[in-house]
Amino acid sequence: MTFYQRAKMRKCEAVVILTATLVLTITTTIEAQGSWEIVVANAGIASMHTAVTSYGTVVLLDRTDTGASQINLTAGRCRDDAQDLTLQHDCTAHSVIFTPWTNSIRPLFIQTDTWCSSGQFFSDGTLVQTGGNYDGFSKVRRFTPCATDGTCDWVESTDEFLQNGRWYATNQLLPDGSRQIIVGGLVAFTYEFIPANGAGATTLPFLQQTDDAQNDNYYPYVHLLPDGTLYIFANRDSIILNYETNTVVKTFPTIPGEPRNYPSAGSSVLLPLHGSDGYSTVEVLICGGAQYGAFLNVSTFPPASQTCGRITVTSSSPAWEMEDMPYRRTMGDMLLLPTGNVLIINGAQNGCQGYGHAINAALNPVIYEPDAASGERFVTQSATTIARVYHSTANLLPDGRILVAGSNTYQSYTFTGDFPTELRVEAFSPDYLSSANNNIRPTILTTPGSITYGSNFVVTASVNELVTGNLVITLISAPFTTHSYSQGLRLLVLPVVSQTTTGTNSYSITVTSPPSGTVAPPSYYMLFVVNQGIPSTAAWVHVSS
Repeated sequence: MTFYQRAKMRKCEAVVILTATLVLTITTTIEAQGSWEIVVANAGIASMHTAVTSYGTVVLLDRTDTGASQINLTAGRCRDDAQDLTLQHDCTAHSVIFTPWTNSIRPLFIQTDTWCSSGQFFSDGTLVQTGGNYDGFSKVRRFTPCATDGTCDWVESTDEFLQNGRWYATNQLLPDGSRQIIVGGLVAFTYEFIPANGAGATTLPFLQQTDDAQNDNYYPYVHLLPDGTLYIFANRDSIILNYETNTVVKTFPTIPGEPRNYPSAGSSVLLPLHGSDGYSTVEVLICGGAQYGAFLNVSTFPPASQTCGRITVTSSSPAWEMEDMPYRRTMGDMLLLPTGNVLIINGAQNGCQGYGHAINAALNPVIYEPDAASGERFVTQSATTIARVYHSTANLLPDGRILVAGSNTYQSYTFTGDFPTELRVEAFSPDYLSSANNNIRPTILTTPGSITYGSNFVVTASVNELVTGNLVITLISAPFTTHSYSQGLRLLVLPVVSQTTTGTNSYSITVTSPPSGTVAPPSYYMLFVVNQGIPSTAAWVHVSS
C-alpha cells in the first residue's frame, strides 16, 4: 500500500443479454473528477508569475510595458518610467496580493519590467524576484509578506543588481537558506548567486550545448538533490552539477521525443522524497512539450507532445521511462498535491509558447499517480471552461485547492479573439476535497510553528471516523510559478515515529523532521496530515537549523 490512497476509479458492471446464449459484460469507468469555481471575476491583472506566501496570501505578478492594467494603484500613486515602452506615466498596478479566504485583491507597486522573470522565497519568507526585460533585465526585487491588514509591497533594490541580465532564468534556494542560485536565461550561459557575496557569474557550458535555433533551453528545470548538488534539465538533456566546484558530476541519457523547455514548454517536478528510505531515491518527472520547429513556424500549430518521461537520477544506470498522457499538452503546469500525486493543468494541445503561437486549449487537468502501475497512472479531471494558455499559472493553496490565474497571448491586454487576456481567477478542487470525504478528513489541532533539522516533533490531529493505520505527514514548499514551471517545488513524506490515540477521534503523531538543508532548504513549508488519501488544511511550519 502506498503512503497515499490513489484516486480511485469506481467501476460499475452492467450485464446486457444479447441473445439466449451470449452475455456481454460492459464495464463503465467513472473517474474522480474534481470541481471548478471562479473566485475573482476580475483580478485587474493577468498573472504571469504567482507565489503563495507563508501568510497564505498569494502574490500575482504580471509585467509592465503592457499599458494600463484593469486595477488602479491606491492613494494617488503612479509609476513614472521614461523607459517604459508603452506608458511612461502609469497609475495602474501590475502586481496584486490576493487573500483566498476573503477573495479580496490589494494592488501592489512594481517599478521595472518583470516580463518572464524568475524568483524564489528566502528562508525568512521574503520573496526575491530577479530579472525581466528592458529596464528590469538586471533588477532585484523583494516582497516581504505581511498579515492582511498590513501594507507590505515590492521593494526594488537600488544597489544590488544581477551580474548577467536574466530573462527566462530559474532560481533555486540553496541549503543554507541565505542564497539562491540563478541559472540560465536569454543568451546567459552562466549561473550566479543572490546575494553574490563577492562571487562572480560562472559559465556553464551545458547551457550553450543545449541551445538550438529556437532557444529550447530557457527556464531550465533545476532541482536541488538531497546530496546538495543540482539536477539541471534543458531542452532534452540533463546533468548533475556541483555548483560549489563548477563540476558536472553526472550526465543522463537524452529524453526521447520533443524539446521540453521554453518555448516548447513542457513542465517538470521532483517526485516526492520519502523519509522511509532516508530520502535516498530521487525521481524527476517531465511531461509535455512541443515539436521542434513549432516556434520557428508559428502558423503551423503542430500537435504538442503527449509523453511524460520519468527518471531515477540516483540510479547507477538511469533511463527514461516514457508514458503517454491522455491529452497532448504544451504550456501545462505541474504541481505536487498533498497526497503525493502530481497535477498537470493548463496549456494547449497544439503549438508552443509565445504570443498567438498555440491553439486548442487543454481544458482537462490530469492527475498522475506516481505509485500506480505504468499504464494506470493518469486520471482525467473535470474540464474548466476558461482557456489557460500562454502566461498562465497554477499554485497549491493551504486548503488543498489549486489557484489558477493568468493567460495572455498578446503584448497588451486584449479582450477579443479566441484567447482574450484572462483576468478571472479560478480554484480547482481535486476530488479529495469532496464533502463525501469529510468523515475521514484530518483536522490539525496543534503543530509547532518551527522545527529544526533531525529532531522529533509532535502533530496532533482529529478525524471523525476511526483511523486505521498511520496518518501521513507531508511537507510542501511554496514555489515561484511561471511559464509552466514551479521553481523550488518539493514535497517530503516525513517518517512517523509513533501514533497514539489521545481522546475521542484525536491522535498524537510523533514525526522526524528533515535531516538537513540539502533535503529541505530552510524556509516555510505547508504541513499536511493525510488520511487514506484525504488531506487536512495545511499549517505553516518553518524548517531551519
